[in-house]
Amino acid sequence: MKIHAGYEISYTCLQPTPMILMLSVHPSRVADLITADRIQFQPPVPAKSYLDGFGNVCHVIHAAAGRITISSDFLVRDSGAPDDIAPNAKQHALDKLPVETLVYLLGSRYCETDQFMNVAWAKFGNMAKGWSLVQAICDYVHDHVKFGYEHASPTKTAWQAHTEGRGVCRDFAHLAITLCRCMNIPARYCTGYLGDIGVPPDPAPMDFSAWFEVYLGDRWYTFDARHNVPRIGRILMARGRDATDVAISTSFGPCGLQGFKVVTNDVPMQPGTANTDGTPRESHHQSGSEATA
Repeated sequence: MKIHAGYEISYTCLQPTPMILMLSVHPSRVADLITADRIQFQPPVPAKSYLDGFGNVCHVIHAAAGRITISSDFLVRDSGAPDDIAPNAKQHALDKLPVETLVYLLGSRYCETDQFMNVAWAKFGNMAKGWSLVQAICDYVHDHVKFGYEHASPTKTAWQAHTEGRGVCRDFAHLAITLCRCMNIPARYCTGYLGDIGVPPDPAPMDFSAWFEVYLGDRWYTFDARHNVPRIGRILMARGRDATDVAISTSFGPCGLQGFKVVTNDVPMQPGTANTDGTPRESHHQSGSEATA
């Protein structure tokens, strides 16, 4: 399948302001791009690109005082398959884990493992390890936290989300990540596009989405405590320890958000187009997502 995605974001800077932007498709999905994911600026401004320590694409700019609009628009191929499910995926003892996964066992800015250790072991300590444990954590977070855009806060931590029992998708991800880490399962935060493909459309305005990945068996698997069902069409932008590492923009000076638009929808198939197995494929065109900020 093909997915159309992109964004248009505007800021007003009170003075010339350096910014770090993390808005590009993750390098692991670049080979799937049909058209280029090219970041554009209005008015034009030079941008320096680099990969951060987690392998995410970053752009550094120096925005002039006034309004700047940042945008991109692209097409990407996707398998159309939902998130993988592997009930037999095993959890490793710490000394058997690849060393590069160990950082995702530690506490971080929004994931306070020290505060959750007793809670996590009281709730999940007697459960079988592995996939079923992660799913139990997702079930708990999904049931415990009430979703609502009005509950969004850029400074809310996992502990605060747990205490309040409400939040947006980043809070669901932070809480599940923290509980996984407490149970010795490496977990990392992900952000990207997730349209309403294969599910009823959400009437709320489009935004980027947050989910998480855990290391089980010999690979990373996707989990989503907010939706708590396998989803189709995720387009990864960035991974990190938590939302701190994957902020779509970091400004080094006074800067206000003036406009925000995100698009993610599947491109309808042409009449008569078949799936790879030769069977006819129905087309659909839906969009929608939930906030991460």
